[in-house]
Amino acid sequence: MSECTHVRELPRPEPAPLTETCQDCLRAGSHPVQLRMCLVCGLVACCDSSPHQHATRHFKETGHAVMRSFEPGERWRWCYADVSVV
Repeated sequence: MSECTHVRELPRPEPAPLTETCQDCLRAGSHPVQLRMCLVCGLVACCDSSPHQHATRHFKETGHAVMRSFEPGERWRWCYADVSVV
């Protein structure tokens, strides 16, 4: 697998989170599992372990490929386009 090029395209510094939780889950009356934050726009969304998979939906709708964990103490990033930890 080749190196992820999407990280180089990210804004510096990273955007501030738009919210503290997945707003789409709140609107749907669902509980988010394992939050992620988009490193392009700051959207906070739930991961694929959540019923609605809002982080993946955000990528599919916007093309914003790189998210990072928004869980306390975690700083890893995921690239949806390259399907890998970056």
